[in-house]
Amino acid sequence: MDGNKKVAAFVREMSWEAVPDEVRYRARACLLDNLGCVLGGTLAPISRISAEYSAASWAGDEATILGHGLRSTAAGAAFANANAGNALDIDDDQIYTRGHPGVMIFPAALAAAEKVGATGKALLEALIVGYEVAPRFGYVQHAQGGTYRADGSWGAVACAAVAARLLGLDPEQIEHALGIAEYHSPYAPMMRDIASPTMAKHGIGWGAMTGVASAELAARGYTGIPSLLAAPGFEERVMDIGEHYLLPESVSYKDWASCAWGHAPAVGAMQVLRDNQVDLADIAAIKIHAFQEAIDLYQGYPTTTEQAQFSVMWPVAALLVDGELGPRQILEERFADPQIRSVVDRMEMVLDPEIDALYKAGREEDVLMHARVEIVCTDGRVFDSGVVERGAYDVQWPIETLETKFRWLVGHRYDEALVERLISTVRDFENLDSVCDFAELVK
Repeated sequence: MDGNKKVAAFVREMSWEAVPDEVRYRARACLLDNLGCVLGGTLAPISRISAEYSAASWAGDEATILGHGLRSTAAGAAFANANAGNALDIDDDQIYTRGHPGVMIFPAALAAAEKVGATGKALLEALIVGYEVAPRFGYVQHAQGGTYRADGSWGAVACAAVAARLLGLDPEQIEHALGIAEYHSPYAPMMRDIASPTMAKHGIGWGAMTGVASAELAARGYTGIPSLLAAPGFEERVMDIGEHYLLPESVSYKDWASCAWGHAPAVGAMQVLRDNQVDLADIAAIKIHAFQEAIDLYQGYPTTTEQAQFSVMWPVAALLVDGELGPRQILEERFADPQIRSVVDRMEMVLDPEIDALYKAGREEDVLMHARVEIVCTDGRVFDSGVVERGAYDVQWPIETLETKFRWLVGHRYDEALVERLISTVRDFENLDSVCDFAELVK
């Protein structure tokens, strides 16, 4: 049995009752976090554009475009909801993917589940499928070398597995769906968007859409290439699927709405201010020592939310001013704020060879990211954070912590009663009779 057949068998045969308790727990946690990211992200311009485009270009009544009162085909709804989910860059990461799986996997699962009228348990099973396929395919794809391809490139395959599961494809059709998705996945040259941040971003919407469409095509007899899951030399990474569950140990949740490459500098800056009781008004200069990829992020005042997210300077400045980093700090209406701009004016990004070497050494798994922050005060005092690290894969967030994040993030858009009803529904999601009823709550 090769990797494709092994994965196809897992996609077809896994069940909620058979997976360990910790996998079920983490599936509910990921469902809640992804739902929050999608609903919070509906505030961003990309969400409105994607929703209107999907409803017009993929006209249909199969699935809900959350937060906009619109509907579309399953593929169209997956596209729009995925773009909303990544709109604030506060969505989860996963080991080996070097990117964001959840806000492709969840929208693909929700859309396919609505299309077939699935139960809550069926959607949770599909989420588990996606989170097990994503890191395995992502690892194999990245190991092939060449251009650093962003999330939609590997996410399309994970979403094809998700949709294939919900649409009831047989193992042969599942293999074709995986191959179709890989072949048609977005190329997504990540570092070019880092250099010029735009809504193209991680290719998230196209990954979710391509995955759903690939499963629908395979169901009709469309054939695809053997996917890289069967590539020789990667058996150890692929063939343990269904026996070793990666979901409980591999997902990282984000508390700040910005690229994770800037989180270690934020930790360092806040640490210096806290430990030395430094006021922002007393700061003459902030020097951030970082690795090359963080240096390559946008510098200066942003004019779009994508520039703000793909930055170190603006998020760190906003976090120091406000003590939080979410929609109020990262969306366009805040970009003229004189206090945040004043902090940006005092910042300098510096490539640090030691920190760059640390990042390159761990990049395969993206386990830790490092930075060092020097702060010079107007009275001549100098404070140095030393090298600080920010774990990219802190999997210890209990669901109660994610509920707090959900209330904060979704509370920017929805009233408290609905927020609490959604949390209550997710707590018992495996007993939900119809995903369609759930989607109706936030249409």
